[in-house]
Amino acid sequence: MYSVEEDKIKDECGVFGIYSNEGLEIAPLTYYGLYALQHRGQESAGIAVSDGDHIQVYKNMGLVCDVFDEGSLSKLTGRAAIGHVRYSTTGSNNHTNAQPLLSQFKLGSISIAHNGNLVNSDVIRELLVDAGCIFHTSVDTEVVLNLIARGANKGIENAVFDSIQAIKGSFAIVMLVKDKLIGVRDPNGIRPLCIGKLSNSYILCSESCALDAIGAEFIRDVNPGEIVIIDDSGIKSLNPGERTKCATCSFEYIYFARPDSIIDGIDVYEARFKAGKILYEECPVEADVVVGVPDSGMAAAAGYAEASGIPFDMGFIKNRYVGRSFIAPTQEMREKAVAIKLNPLKVNIQGKRVVLIDDSIIRGTTSRRLVDLLRKAGATEVHFRVSSPVVKYPCYFGIDMPYRKDLIGANSTIEEIRQEIGADSLQYISMEGLLNSFQRHHKFCLGCFNGEYPISTPIETLKERLER
Repeated sequence: MYSVEEDKIKDECGVFGIYSNEGLEIAPLTYYGLYALQHRGQESAGIAVSDGDHIQVYKNMGLVCDVFDEGSLSKLTGRAAIGHVRYSTTGSNNHTNAQPLLSQFKLGSISIAHNGNLVNSDVIRELLVDAGCIFHTSVDTEVVLNLIARGANKGIENAVFDSIQAIKGSFAIVMLVKDKLIGVRDPNGIRPLCIGKLSNSYILCSESCALDAIGAEFIRDVNPGEIVIIDDSGIKSLNPGERTKCATCSFEYIYFARPDSIIDGIDVYEARFKAGKILYEECPVEADVVVGVPDSGMAAAAGYAEASGIPFDMGFIKNRYVGRSFIAPTQEMREKAVAIKLNPLKVNIQGKRVVLIDDSIIRGTTSRRLVDLLRKAGATEVHFRVSSPVVKYPCYFGIDMPYRKDLIGANSTIEEIRQEIGADSLQYISMEGLLNSFQRHHKFCLGCFNGEYPISTPIETLKERLER
């Protein structure tokens, strides 16, 4: 039996980098940047800092606020830093796999942090091992690190350039050498990465909300396939010359990104709100109240309410101080831990026909639990509306999504799903409706809905496949 916790798609990772030549306290700034990106990964956090000669790394398991304190931050002094928050999509959840990674190479030291997933890491890793490379972790990020180290005699920029040509998949990478901050985004732009500026200092980060957190100005998104190099001379851009096309992960807008972020020209909150409006146009229903599932379902619920004229209200109170439920020793205790995360607000539910809005249905266990909670709170009807199309395929690009056999949408009709979750009705936004909510700025990765991925994908494998 799956716990309710396992039903939601797990967040990815978040990266942050800053280069300053004006005496800014870069470690605290990186801390606050990572804090703003905490939603992208809660398993581990780390910061690497360069003083111009040496790089030091501090990282550990847990949330940003648990890993760092005033004492640890005060020891991280320098002029450039990178940071990382992690949810494990490749490699197990342990301290060794926490990022940033640090390694020595011919030109000195290099530290790297990565959001995404390399689909050809197994092949490259085997070739590197055959050539004598020693791996210390089971994360695909170390593959990139070793590729760069092997090409170091060409200079760091050329080594990065050549290494990026060899890897395939999704990646937003920040790297630190003693005198440079380097950012790289995959040729399809699947994972987000943007550039900001604070006074005369430059920042690279996964989402623009991290720039807001430290008072920095948003400059632009890193283009698909672009390599950004920041040093004392300023910022410059390299393009590998490969034909690139933007195919941002659609789930960045549906679920992952914070609603106050802007990614590739699309305001996340506006996209979710518009999806809710379109959802009503496509899937109307008579009801007394619209409620959203905290947090990612709230904007779509507000949009649905505005379009329908049905009042929008709080349906659930989220307890933000509950620990990860999967560490509870028994299934009964795990269920209890989950039960206190969301509690229905009975005064807004009792005696009413409820429209419940969520961003997705993965296995169906969470949806079933939410419907049950609303009924116990006195809802006379529960109509479930989903602001994404039916999830039928896994993700290979940095999202910890179940195998296809575990996806309820891959194995059941909508009516069968409705019966499974116990709703009075169930409907999803159409693919056309979803794309319209993005205002069709560019192409998107929609592989988890239609099985059409921007690049070829591997067979389904465990995230621990690289364990020794």
